Amino acid sequence: MVGSLLGTEVQRVEDPELLRGRGTYVGNLDIEGVLHIGFVRSPVAHARVGGVDVAAAAAAPGVVGAFAAADLDVPIPPSFVELNPHCARPPLATDRVRFVGEPVAVVVGESAAAVADAVELVDVDYEPLPAVADPEHALDPAAEQQFPELGSNIAGGFRDLAGADVLADAEVVVRARIENQRVAVVPLEGNAIAVQPGGPEQDHDVTVHVSTQMPHGLRDGLAKAFGWEPERVRVISPHVGGGFGGKAGVVSEHAVAVALALRLGRPVRWVETRSENMQGMPHGRAQVQYTELGLRRDGTITGMRCRVIGDCGAYAGFGGSLALSSTRMMAQGVYRIPKISYDGVAVLTNTTPVGAFRGAGRPEAAAMLERMVDLAAAELDMDPVTLRRKNFLVPESFPHKTLLGATYDSGDYELPFNEALRLADYEALRAEQARRIAAGEKVLLGIGTSAYVEITGGGAGEYAEVEVHENGARIKVGTSAHGQGHATSFAMIVSDALGIPLEAIEFVQSDTAEVPRGGGTGGSRSLQIAGSAVREAGDLVLRKAKELAAARLEASVDDIELTDGGELGVAGVPSATIAWPELARAAAEDGDRLAANIDFAPGGATFPFGAHVSVVEVDVETGHVRPLRHIAVDDCGRIINPLLVRGQQHGGAAQGIAQALWEQVTFDAEGNPETGTLADYAIPSAADLPSFEVTNTETPSPLNPLGAKGIGESATVGSTPAVQNAVVDALKHLGVRHIDMPTTPERVWQAIQQGAEATLWQEPPAAFATLPTRDENTPEDAEEAVV
Repeated sequence: MVGSLLGTEVQRVEDPELLRGRGTYVGNLDIEGVLHIGFVRSPVAHARVGGVDVAAAAAAPGVVGAFAAADLDVPIPPSFVELNPHCARPPLATDRVRFVGEPVAVVVGESAAAVADAVELVDVDYEPLPAVADPEHALDPAAEQQFPELGSNIAGGFRDLAGADVLADAEVVVRARIENQRVAVVPLEGNAIAVQPGGPEQDHDVTVHVSTQMPHGLRDGLAKAFGWEPERVRVISPHVGGGFGGKAGVVSEHAVAVALALRLGRPVRWVETRSENMQGMPHGRAQVQYTELGLRRDGTITGMRCRVIGDCGAYAGFGGSLALSSTRMMAQGVYRIPKISYDGVAVLTNTTPVGAFRGAGRPEAAAMLERMVDLAAAELDMDPVTLRRKNFLVPESFPHKTLLGATYDSGDYELPFNEALRLADYEALRAEQARRIAAGEKVLLGIGTSAYVEITGGGAGEYAEVEVHENGARIKVGTSAHGQGHATSFAMIVSDALGIPLEAIEFVQSDTAEVPRGGGTGGSRSLQIAGSAVREAGDLVLRKAKELAAARLEASVDDIELTDGGELGVAGVPSATIAWPELARAAAEDGDRLAANIDFAPGGATFPFGAHVSVVEVDVETGHVRPLRHIAVDDCGRIINPLLVRGQQHGGAAQGIAQALWEQVTFDAEGNPETGTLADYAIPSAADLPSFEVTNTETPSPLNPLGAKGIGESATVGSTPAVQNAVVDALKHLGVRHIDMPTTPERVWQAIQQGAEATLWQEPPAAFATLPTRDENTPEDAEEAVV
């Protein structure tokens, strides 16, 4: 064929169905006889449960049943990532509750209205206990313990023996305590599940329709919890209204819904309300980072020491473990740092459990490192651009094994950095910044830069099948799209390989009865791993088709080629061709399908990288920050569809900028949520954000046949520190050196008032000194578990 479809802009084939209102979500599935579920949730953050009386609720009109933990035998589902097995979370609270919003009882009824009324009738006897909402306070030996049998609120952690020695030869050391605040996932669609009971005489013991990123993982989790063979559980994900890391694994409500369907012998459905989502879906980020960076006076980095607290929330939510895994893995970033010491601790608090949110540990690492580089530039009176360029890893060093165990596959970190600065017209921005300061203007200009690398893919492989039939082709993959454009990109790969038009390619995903296995979607793995599986399955189909064509055209297999018209023919003989429908019929006549499936295993994790420039205005009288421009140059290896890449860049940048300027989940001292609704939690609208200026460089990965790397989370990694740096940059002439996120008007105004008198450092909690030392032989598993 002439040319290639790959690398061209193709409109998304999945959008017309959604735009015309034909999308099917769990909430609008037509399920005959379905019952509605409502949960009774704890109004206190920490308490013993003295008793749960559901009698009045069970007797209410329209109610089929009401159950506490003792009334409903619900097994504890396996954790998505188990940080500490001694902190298991029961699906319904038993002896105590550990965060506001924890399910204590469940009501089932014929209508949502009846259930909502009956939930109010459940009487729970709470014996309040002291709550600990702050992760640093939780490390105090005198703090109330979530699990007294542990002896502390530490769910896990380690320290490096090197400690302060990594800074011994530094001429300058900059230090800062940095908060990477807790944020909410806020997908458009919250959690949702509908369960249809089956039985021994049916194909499945249970069929579950659920909004999830990983249908096969959820199937396996339910099978393990309830004692089924995996093939006896069917999991179907219809359209999913966003995931961002918050819809991975079996959550407590899923297990309760399955138990209710089995108990009652009727289908049940639960669709999370927005307030339930804000209180119950695992939050993201939630780290406190004590970081010290050592340098020579010429700007050469000599060493870095990090002591990082990950807030688990209640029950050792795996988000706390990200401080021990992904954040540590990526702490070196794009720089030559000859010595690094990293201590990490995961801490239990009486707050909503913490999990993954777009980037899952990698944005936290980039934000920490890029803030420290800007602090160092200010201390050395050096342009932050110059300091970064001086310390970049060079292209000749790749593949590059970092001190923290990552093996970067390919990279040229100065390439996107220079392009982002060129697009921003950096020198002109600096001139305008200086002009405003000299003129005494009250609205100042800030220019922030960031350079980042992140980890994507890795871990297990992915399943794909490609089949050609008389009407076109069908793709089956084990990933599960929730807005990324998988149907388009995978169809492009098949169309490019086989010459079959996009409109004739069917896409099948997210049904465990149709797709036998799969790793789902997370860690920006889908295109590079599932796309490579699709590519290789397509190549196998083409080889099979060439053999069929050769037999029917009486030619050598080596002479069969794909023609510009999308048929197979004999090279040099234009009249000797055979079309795909005829080849599909030929395979059927031989008792076969014209199909192939494969489990593709990648050569390792890939490491996308890039650079962002943020331009903001800061009003020094009010502290108000207005983002003016955002320039992103992200390198995700070979690009299959630039349109889809831009979409991911835009979405990632929007969420990253929002964290830098507006978003934060907060609790009061008693663990009560202060941002439990969208009236209190600041989600920006399109009007709050500038138009994004995005482009790409392409540095292919050698680890998969497409040369692709992930792009779904990259802009979230790069954007946040660029914006935070920009806000501080606008005020650096006033002595301001750091402002924690979100950089709200109040925080900015206070920073201006404090100026150079602000305290950036305090000694980390003493608990770091008591952590077990990290064994040099401890396996580096972050590349195997990117989420």
